[in-house]
Amino acid sequence: MNNNVFKNLSYGVYIISCKDGERYTGCTVNSIMQITSEPPTIALSVNHNNYTHTCLDINNKFAVSILSEDSNPLSIGTFGFRSGRDFNKFDSIPYNIVNELPIIKDACGYLICEIKGKFETSTHTVYIADVIDGDILNQSTPMTYSYYHNVIKGKSPKNAPTYVAD
Repeated sequence: MNNNVFKNLSYGVYIISCKDGERYTGCTVNSIMQITSEPPTIALSVNHNNYTHTCLDINNKFAVSILSEDSNPLSIGTFGFRSGRDFNKFDSIPYNIVNELPIIKDACGYLICEIKGKFETSTHTVYIADVIDGDILNQSTPMTYSYYHNVIKGKSPKNAPTYVAD
């Protein structure tokens, strides 16, 4: 099978964030999808090995920063290729607090979510979450995963659900 076919599926690029006790943590994800509009519900996939996964299981609430084509690519790298276990990712990234959670400043929109259920796969947890708040922050074009790979020339971290070894 040619695993590169999955690059033809439509994805966005997002930074999810949650609390780690006293500080914030998060990771870059591409696997978020709307499940229903009433009530507004999404699904989110996170690798079991991500530190953010541990924090999601403890806190049950998270934010989604919807990145745009104008968002700083360094944010993707900071949240996608470093672990929050050893590094405070928010030290170098501008953010605002909404409903007690950080939203990346140059995001084009955000969602605040409460986890209602989850489904385990061999490598990832798929969280089902109600959207309790959200807004459009600017009129920038949301970043797609295709744009990230083809224009920014970004790579997928090993824990990404779409990772394919070279």
